[in-house]
Amino acid sequence: MLKSLPTLLSALAAVITSVNCESIKASAVYWLLAGDSTTAPGGGWGDAFLSTTVASGSSGHNYGKSGATTASFRAGGIWDSVVSDINSHKSAYDVYVTIQFGHNDQKETSGVTVAQYKANLLRFAQETSNAGATPILLTPLTRRNFASSTSNVTENLVEQRAATIDVATANNIKWIDLNIASMNYVNTIKRDAASKYNLASGDWTHLNEWGGVVFARIVSDLLVEKYGGIFESVTKPNATLSALIKAGQPA
Repeated sequence: MLKSLPTLLSALAAVITSVNCESIKASAVYWLLAGDSTTAPGGGWGDAFLSTTVASGSSGHNYGKSGATTASFRAGGIWDSVVSDINSHKSAYDVYVTIQFGHNDQKETSGVTVAQYKANLLRFAQETSNAGATPILLTPLTRRNFASSTSNVTENLVEQRAATIDVATANNIKWIDLNIASMNYVNTIKRDAASKYNLASGDWTHLNEWGGVVFARIVSDLLVEKYGGIFESVTKPNATLSALIKAGQPA
């Protein structure tokens, strides 16, 4: 016997609600940020990324660690926590893991060669995928040490930038070029304006709270520009700040 119209409408409403819930679930992102001090709380862009660029309904955790290399991040057990967090959240969110290293790997005392750096990045990305999340490689945030001869920043992360891009392109891994974008911006605004982002006087690597907001905006805008179909609906725009950065104006 045919069901009554109210019963059919009730059933249809339940189906629509279920579909809508699945749609909301699929569009929500849980961000896991892996990196060194330029991502970490108290000096990096990571906390500001989570607090100022991530749309309501999405969330995340900043695992950036001061002094970390691609080797010590694993050896110290932090990477295990990232993978555990993937497993904890992948049923409710689309999980993305940003991976940004290089500042400490490049030091002679790190014990990490460029070849090892590349292998470590690839292993992070593969394990991210195997755990059920999507890796995104970021070239390292520029240092803001200006050379008096050129009035531009010294490009001292060239090898790490190239290595990161090589790993990403050779293995079909998502990536953004934070290094060149951040370097172009500070080269345009010049030394005095760039100094306003320093965590402390003379610290041309780490970011104060507002510096974190500015460079987090660069990260978010790069992601939306390159992978807008994925990230546009799960990020919060800031048209004023984005316009200043794009125009090369101090923010």
